[in-house]
Amino acid sequence: MAGLYLRGQAVGACPLGNKFEILQFTAWAAISLYLVVGVTFRSSLFGNLTSLMGALLTLLSLSVPKWDATRHPHLFGGNVWIEFHAALALFSYGVFALLALTSAMFLFRHYSLKSKQPGGWFAFLPSILDLDQIGVRLLGTGVVLLALSLAIGSVYWVRDTSTVNAAKLLVTVGVWLAYAVVFLLRVRGRLLAKKFAGACLVLFACALLSLGPVDASRHAVAGPTHLPDVSAP
Repeated sequence: MAGLYLRGQAVGACPLGNKFEILQFTAWAAISLYLVVGVTFRSSLFGNLTSLMGALLTLLSLSVPKWDATRHPHLFGGNVWIEFHAALALFSYGVFALLALTSAMFLFRHYSLKSKQPGGWFAFLPSILDLDQIGVRLLGTGVVLLALSLAIGSVYWVRDTSTVNAAKLLVTVGVWLAYAVVFLLRVRGRLLAKKFAGACLVLFACALLSLGPVDASRHAVAGPTHLPDVSAP
């Protein structure tokens, strides 16, 4: 959190200007969300796994130095609403990350019940019913947050369509539509249990892969600006 704050001060905006910052923000969003809803699980294992996921996302962001080679000062042109739109979209990705973790836990719990091995570390997992209910709530929350982000962005997009690359628009709307369809199918009882959990895991993998085209398309429109390393003396 402190690092994101300092980066935001350095670039004069919410730090979402490159893949490094995007992955860091997603990890922070997932962990912050756990601090809010984690008490529902009453499971220390879920907290440990959330921390592990945040660490893995952070390590991934640090694994490719060129992802942070270019920084973008005042990326949103001082427009608070556009900045809020971008932050809300990335926060929804944090919700989807927590959903993916919940889905993985559901599959492990389902396996333990099917194989009649409820003991061991499986005993530390929340009940399969709790995992399913929390998964549905997380999915609904993520869909709503991303929808709000798209709604805010669309207000400015219709004023000047050249400000948003078509690839970014299609990918972002595609991610939202995919999650919305899965949510609708789950609510209607047509996508349940293992299939629902598996779909959420696949969608999160696709969402992570979509960050590359989205980041590249934004830079193609705005154009990169190279900044000196703020940590340098």
